[in-house]
Amino acid sequence: MVKSYLKPKLGTPLIIVNFKTYAEATGRKAVELAKQAEKVSHETQATIVVAPQFADISAVAKAVDIPVFAQHVDPIEPGSNTGHVLADSVKEAGAVGTLINHSERQLKLADIDSVIRLANEKDLVSCVCTNNPSVSAAVAYLHPDIISIEPPELIGSGVAVSKAKPRDVTRTIELVRKVNQHAVILCGAGISHGEDVAVALKLQTQGVLVASAIVKAKDPYTVMREFADATKH
Repeated sequence: MVKSYLKPKLGTPLIIVNFKTYAEATGRKAVELAKQAEKVSHETQATIVVAPQFADISAVAKAVDIPVFAQHVDPIEPGSNTGHVLADSVKEAGAVGTLINHSERQLKLADIDSVIRLANEKDLVSCVCTNNPSVSAAVAYLHPDIISIEPPELIGSGVAVSKAKPRDVTRTIELVRKVNQHAVILCGAGISHGEDVAVALKLQTQGVLVASAIVKAKDPYTVMREFADATKH
């Protein structure tokens, strides 16, 4: 399968599934989970992106035709940077985008700016995670492709941000749109059911960023299908 290195224009509503470093999404299991996401995407025409661990990007990208993101990129150029993550390498492995500044891998604002610039240079989609409306507004000035608001206290909680903090979501949209009309706005943290996805969309976001609700589910396909179906109402 030949992968295009042009930055894709991802359809919305958008579902990004972050594999994190869960055992259920490592190695062969990462490929299996990505194939289930691909199946749901084909059945529902929903745009589903998967973000596996770095070591699994190549195998996942070769196995599926849905977009694959890296979980992080460092603000570096090729050179002496042992242990860091190079934008060129994740792109060469088959990623078409990257998460930036996840609450479990936070960066300084200047470094977020650098990574967004690198992503643009390499035709990678930039998805910046933010923890509150004011940070979202600051990031909006840097013109990423996607902004995903994720209050860290709700991540993995099973309590959806779209229900627990709807004002934070709407305030984020208000502030971001004052300076950036083009970024796709997602919400994450605690998204666990199709209803959570539907509420997020009613708040005028354009999709969700999810992890454990899908990756650690007994039946990930069924959960993904529920999420995808919720984007169609």
